[in-house]
Amino acid sequence: MGKRSRHALMLVLFAAVAQAADDQGAPARDARLEAARAAIAKKDWPAAQAVLKEALEANPGNADYHNLYAYAIRSAPNPQMDLVFKHYHEALRLDPKHRGAHEYIGEAYLMVGNLDKAREHLKALGRLCLLGCPEYTQLRRAIEEHERRQAKR
Repeated sequence: MGKRSRHALMLVLFAAVAQAADDQGAPARDARLEAARAAIAKKDWPAAQAVLKEALEANPGNADYHNLYAYAIRSAPNPQMDLVFKHYHEALRLDPKHRGAHEYIGEAYLMVGNLDKAREHLKALGRLCLLGCPEYTQLRRAIEEHERRQAKR
C-alpha cells in the first residue's frame, strides 16, 4: 500500500471514528415506545393503551404516541372509533408525512366502511413513497381485500 493510499485510509477511518463519537444523528431511545411496541407484539391492548395514554399525558405533541395509541384502541375488542380517529388525525396534524398514521387511519376507515377515505390515504402514501414503502403496500392490500369482500356480498 502506497503512502497516499495509507493516508487516504487513515482519513476515512478518522472520519468514521469521529462520526461514531457524535451520536447526535442517532435517534434517541424511547422507553415508552419500546414498552408500547412490546405490549402490541403480545396483543396486550390494555397494557399498550395504558403506556401510550401515560406517554401522551407527558408529551401530547408526539405523533408516534398518537398513532400507536389509536392503533391499540382499534385493535382491541369493541374499539371506540371516534377516539381512534381523533388520535390518528392528531398524529397527522403533528406530522402530515407520518406514513404509519396514513396507513393505519386508512385501515380504520375500512373498518367503518369508508373506502373513499381509505383511498385518500393510499394516495397520500403514494406521494410520500415515490419508490414504494411498506405502509403503502399494506394499505393497498387492505383495500384490495376489503374490495374483494364487498364484491362477494
